[in-house]
Amino acid sequence: MAPLPETRPASPPELEAHFLSPLCSCFLSSEPEEEQDPWDLPELRDTGLKWSDLDTKGKVLRVLKSIVKFILLLGLLYVFVCSLDILSSAFQLVGGKAAGDIFQDNAVLSNPVAGLVIGVLVTVLVQSSSTSSSIVVSMVSSGLLEVKSAVPIIMGANIGTSVTNTIVAVMQAGDRNEFRRAFAGATVHDFFNWLSVLVLLPLEVASGYLYRLTKLIIDSFNIQTGADAPDLLKVITEPLTKNIIELDTSVIRDIATGDPAARNKSLVKIWCKTEKITVRMCKLNLVNITVPGFANCTPGALCWEEDGQIWTQENQTETNNLGKCTHMFVYANLPDLAVGLILLALSLLALCTCLILIVKLLNSMLKGQVAVVIKKVLNTDFPFPFAWVTGYIAILVGAGMTFIVQSSSVFTSAITPLVGIGVISLERAYPLTLGSNIGTTTTAILAALASPGETLANSLQISLCHFFFNISGILLWYPIPFTRIPIRLAKALGNRTAKYRWFAALYLILIFLLFPLLVLGLSIAGWQVLVGVGVPVVVLAIFVVVVNIMQKRCPRFLPSFLRSWDFLPKPLHSLKPWDKVVTAGMSFCRTRCCCCCKCCKEKEKDEEKDDMKTKDKTLEMYDNPALTIEDEAKVKVTATHL
Repeated sequence: MAPLPETRPASPPELEAHFLSPLCSCFLSSEPEEEQDPWDLPELRDTGLKWSDLDTKGKVLRVLKSIVKFILLLGLLYVFVCSLDILSSAFQLVGGKAAGDIFQDNAVLSNPVAGLVIGVLVTVLVQSSSTSSSIVVSMVSSGLLEVKSAVPIIMGANIGTSVTNTIVAVMQAGDRNEFRRAFAGATVHDFFNWLSVLVLLPLEVASGYLYRLTKLIIDSFNIQTGADAPDLLKVITEPLTKNIIELDTSVIRDIATGDPAARNKSLVKIWCKTEKITVRMCKLNLVNITVPGFANCTPGALCWEEDGQIWTQENQTETNNLGKCTHMFVYANLPDLAVGLILLALSLLALCTCLILIVKLLNSMLKGQVAVVIKKVLNTDFPFPFAWVTGYIAILVGAGMTFIVQSSSVFTSAITPLVGIGVISLERAYPLTLGSNIGTTTTAILAALASPGETLANSLQISLCHFFFNISGILLWYPIPFTRIPIRLAKALGNRTAKYRWFAALYLILIFLLFPLLVLGLSIAGWQVLVGVGVPVVVLAIFVVVVNIMQKRCPRFLPSFLRSWDFLPKPLHSLKPWDKVVTAGMSFCRTRCCCCCKCCKEKEKDEEKDDMKTKDKTLEMYDNPALTIEDEAKVKVTATHL
């Protein structure tokens, strides 16, 4: 054994220095270091060799690798977009008929708050604001719904379409900082839509400014039926998606407009080639049908009122089936719910896999000078005094890109991973998202212009309501930097979800499902119940927000007990107790699933800890100069015994 170091009695100054030095080092090490802002864009450094250091073979290999990665990236983006399309079809199969049933209750739709949440629920169910908007247009054109009552539903559809990119952001929960940025980049869209509705819905109910403005535009111009909107993305994705599933979305519209025969129809399209033959006006071929009003009667046919219903006659239309579709579920003979659940699982799996691979590829490609150039182009403002123009150009870029891909969900879902890995900043993603909102409305306007003459005015007016709603929201929440509240709220929510990642799933379920269902239930119960429950909740929410702001800015003006929420039970003002419950539940599941492996690992860890503790104690015995002579004697006896 090594001899123990000789010790001598330490003088008071030496003892003071001996005990103070670790104390000082402890205080020095505990000084708060400058923490890096989690919202700063990470540096995408090139970890490989420089181009100039490579030989000819290395340069050729690098170029070939870059080309292969770029082709893989395009392929993954193609599958990503196709999986979003299949996801929309799956949601329509699962909840499409329920969405049609929701639209049938006209008494509820006349309530603007109920109309708003119905728009949210239906768009979440069918995963497409275009589908929900087309249902509304069909109902307005058939006289079942007024344009004024349809405006809140369009606002709700604007909110519901943002659920897709929020789901995409949840799939980046692996890395904490990436998840923080990605979830904030997705939910900035949610906050913009909700804040716009909170301001513009009461204004619309009180003044009807959107209805009056669009009515004035429709009456002022002699608008003619035009060509159909260009559908560039469908041309690319249809070769794959039509071999997986094809839907007959007219079934949802027929259910919403009250056609009883549509309930027994399947949304899965079986016959893709059909021919309709209409038998001309003949007494033997006329069929009696009910219509909403005398204005909807068939021209030149009888029209009468009986038992409170208006009846008319129309020609019989026969449909001849010529050829079946080619998708994989043509001969499956499965109910819509089963097909929807199968496609839902497959599309989510494909979406998650593509997203992970896209992020990995982008991280490997965006290095060195490429990363510097891309970040400069996307995130750098114009020089003073034109810096303010940059955001508006980003809005135009977002509108143009959404117009090209024909879907705001696809565009916002595509930029969400880029925000997560730090290529696009949240401040730049915000105007791109606002532009995407405008782009999807211009597509709807062009689609409305292609409507038949009898439905052109109503279709175009609803599309213009959607357009001016988004323009009004941008004027509220973008031009002045102080009013860009959605960015601050998205950052706060991003920080919260990065700390408690389970909160993201709770947010999705609460905001897009439970809250709209609760409001819809209160609306069905009557406006008295809605006001009686809703007004106290809104007042309480405003009070909590005001107190939170005052606690941070000017706590001296608050009573002493309101300067913090500590007087409340902890579960009411902190997520820590809930986090313990969720963590305990997840750990219980893990324990039940792999109990043996976990026990073995814990035993190994305990043994390693015991070995480390023994080594540390041995070192302390030899290195501690404050050992007394008695302690040294004990150590010698123990060593001799050993």
